[in-house]
Amino acid sequence: MQYEIQCQPSFSMLEVSLDAGERIVAEAGAMAWMEGPVRTETSTRGGVLSGLKRAVLAGESFFQNTYTAEGAPATIAFAPGCAGDIVPYHLKNSELFLERGAYLASVEGVRCESNYQGLKGLLNEGLFVLRLTGDGLLFFSAYGAVEEIEVRGSYTVDNGFAVAWEPTLQYQLTRARRIRSFLFSDQLLLKFTGNGRVWIQSRSPVTLANWVFPFRRQKAKKD
Repeated sequence: MQYEIQCQPSFSMLEVSLDAGERIVAEAGAMAWMEGPVRTETSTRGGVLSGLKRAVLAGESFFQNTYTAEGAPATIAFAPGCAGDIVPYHLKNSELFLERGAYLASVEGVRCESNYQGLKGLLNEGLFVLRLTGDGLLFFSAYGAVEEIEVRGSYTVDNGFAVAWEPTLQYQLTRARRIRSFLFSDQLLLKFTGNGRVWIQSRSPVTLANWVFPFRRQKAKKD
């Protein structure tokens, strides 16, 4: 399998070239176009409970699609829901944690499931994150550009900007110690400690939602 990430970093698209018999799994609705003999299978991948956990708790789709090149090479393009970059990551019988909504596609050897973060996540709307395990290539997306940070000790980031992190990092979710944060609950900080990598996006969907909220349409009040 070969791939190319086009239009980086603002409006990235993943183009995958499959040899005959090769397969790739992606989020339902992520496929933009395809060329060649492709068979598509839709399933929950792990059963109904696994699909429900991904959809309800981790912000992913209930179903996932598996694309197979049948008898000849084929090309498939995938586009994430938000405008931003796409990052490739190769699991080697290991794991990676993703923020909700970040998973885009992977080879069949990679499993995607929601992961309960316990009490340390209770302050966050993303109480559940995604846990990717197995062996093979996966792709995750972000809102805006992505910067890879090598953590050696500690690193603190606003929770809305964290996209992915390696399991060698421990983390703690806390509120910013400022009057404005205390009054309006507008900033949660994610503090990583240990040695490992974390991927940070240049824009926050939570910040965008807060900015758009005052401009939403409202029903006229009846007298």
